Amino acid sequence: MLMATDPIIEKALGNGQSALSEFDSKRLIAEYGIPVVSERLVQTADEAEQAASEIGYPVVLKACGPEISHKTERELVVVGIRGKEELRFAFDKILSNLGDTPREGVLVQEMVSGERELVIGLIRDPQFGPCVMFGLGGIFTEILKDTSFRVAPITEDEALQMMEDIKARDILGPVRRKEPADKQTLARALVGLGNIGMEQDDVAEIDVNPLIIAGDGSPVAVDALVVLKSDGK
Repeated sequence: MLMATDPIIEKALGNGQSALSEFDSKRLIAEYGIPVVSERLVQTADEAEQAASEIGYPVVLKACGPEISHKTERELVVVGIRGKEELRFAFDKILSNLGDTPREGVLVQEMVSGERELVIGLIRDPQFGPCVMFGLGGIFTEILKDTSFRVAPITEDEALQMMEDIKARDILGPVRRKEPADKQTLARALVGLGNIGMEQDDVAEIDVNPLIIAGDGSPVAVDALVVLKSDGK
């Protein structure tokens, strides 16, 4: 059942955007129960320093804007920042590498540690409509293509079954003395993605990659992209 267009989406459409920025993408999915990393959007090095002190070092800096892509290749991401001097150097480097590319600001993001990376998302199939996706994330998403799909809306039980469908399902268990993944929170996140597909018709697709399993087993989305429909299609 379609609901009123979310204000985040409405603003982006009014600006003629084809996608939400990373910051707004995570704001949207957080509204639907997907856990996201702690972060602040800042404009100046002083604001970045304040944000980092509130979040706690180490932090990550990222350029942020709806037209900014290929951040790693363009050196628009700096990870593992542990102090003020390092932070200011990284901030200036990102702005220099951005050049004239329009930006919303710079993201100051908590550094989430965890070796297990997943991908969750939403696509719109021409025949079946919105479908939820779950699988192995990070650099292995395209290589191994170990994913599972369900037509939205889905239940938590169906979401749990999706986790059993992938070949790498054991990654969710207590691997190498790591805590098992919080499958219930993961399930609620997948249900939330399905709800976005059912309620927000202007969303064409969502890619949350990576969603990291932190040391305590909790899933955290550290990057996200929400693509909007073009010309109402």
